[in-house]
Amino acid sequence: MAKSIEKYECMYVLNPNLTEEETAALVEKFKTLIEGNGTIDETVEMGKRKLAYEINYLTEGYYMLVKFTCSPDFPAELDRIMGITDGVIRSLITLRQE
Repeated sequence: MAKSIEKYECMYVLNPNLTEEETAALVEKFKTLIEGNGTIDETVEMGKRKLAYEINYLTEGYYMLVKFTCSPDFPAELDRIMGITDGVIRSLITLRQE
């Protein structure tokens, strides 16, 4: 039986107070993790933007958007890892409709 694969989109927001090196390290960590479990279709570095509302006393965040393809069981693990990673303010993984 062929393993089904789905297209996902992950938007995550990093703490804007991280150094460039710390930000790059987190972006690379998630990129490597996704590539190890699927394929990255597109990465959009949106940079620092104002948050819609204050989170942990922060009014800005460093936004990243990653579109990827993987098996349906991986996004839950990616979400779990992002949830326990210092420096990640918010993350959201959704199924892409194309």
